[in-house]
Amino acid sequence: MNEKLATNRILVGDCVQLMRDMPAGSVDVVFADPPYNLQLNGDLMRPNHTRVDGVDEDWDRFQDFQSYDRFTRDWLDAARHTLKDDGTLWVIGSYHNIFRVGAILQDLGYWVLNDIIWRKSNPMPNFKGRRFANAHETLIWASKSKDSKYYFAYEAMKALNEDLQMRSDWTLPLCTGGERLRDETGQKAHPTQKPESLLFRVLMSSTKVGDTVLDPFFGTGTTGAVAKRLRRKWIGIEREHEYARLANERIAQVEEVAEPELLEVTNKRSQPRVPFGNLIERGFLKPGTMLFDNRRRHIAKVRADGTLVAQNHLGEHKGSIHQVGAAMQGLPACNGWTFWHFQREGALAPIDVLRQQVISEKH
Repeated sequence: MNEKLATNRILVGDCVQLMRDMPAGSVDVVFADPPYNLQLNGDLMRPNHTRVDGVDEDWDRFQDFQSYDRFTRDWLDAARHTLKDDGTLWVIGSYHNIFRVGAILQDLGYWVLNDIIWRKSNPMPNFKGRRFANAHETLIWASKSKDSKYYFAYEAMKALNEDLQMRSDWTLPLCTGGERLRDETGQKAHPTQKPESLLFRVLMSSTKVGDTVLDPFFGTGTTGAVAKRLRRKWIGIEREHEYARLANERIAQVEEVAEPELLEVTNKRSQPRVPFGNLIERGFLKPGTMLFDNRRRHIAKVRADGTLVAQNHLGEHKGSIHQVGAAMQGLPACNGWTFWHFQREGALAPIDVLRQQVISEKH
């Protein structure tokens, strides 16, 4: 239904009604940065008696928890209407609201996939000295339902993390410097502008080129700016005209990545299957070749049928590259393609390079 949905634009008005007016199942991802309902009592002052530039706008004021819960239920329900069956929702919040939001989204049928801790590398201190400094915010990532076949760019996240599995605690700085939008007086244009690095990780992990991302609390347009750069379609909803104006000006200056192929994500799970025995048949490895782990602590010998044989203090092990790799380490499972290495030109190389060679020849 995406072709019926106008994208790359900002809608000004009430997000609940505007989302309900959108075609059902028309967006791939919703990223929401709703009001936190901070419940501030008076101005927050620094020790030198200067006022902290916090959130005191009307859009963050609610009469009580019940009214905030009604608001939360309404926008989450409307967002669910817009999501494709295999779509996902991201919502960010603080201790003031995220637990209430999480309970309500589960009541509505969303299925929580992860909670992400955004650890701020440069958090604001607790000026009163009566609590711990609030150094993080929480993101909930949820699919539309338990049965959703959602998208996750596992390999891309691993590559961004120096080839280590990406964890659910992200250390990223607050939005500062040239990225922070200012008004004519030099003050923050928006009190809770999120850093582009945060949205980059969110969109890279859960969207593909050409996907449609909806942000119902668009603010000054961080989601749209990052989506445009990464060649994703975007829709922003913002009730404040001034924020919408600033967001339009900001996004107009953003340039897309010029070469779309640079945005392609490698997904090893979707690659053609190559049996290890195919490497023996093709002569890449010969029966009797010795394989090692990367530290040469474990040794196995290649058999003609594409299995391995190895021995350690637990006895002799025969089986696939995965079975023998797991047995040698005393583990329940092992990725034999990355665990086992062969000798090439005086150095060790993972047998996966041979698999990639076969795959490239097939293409």
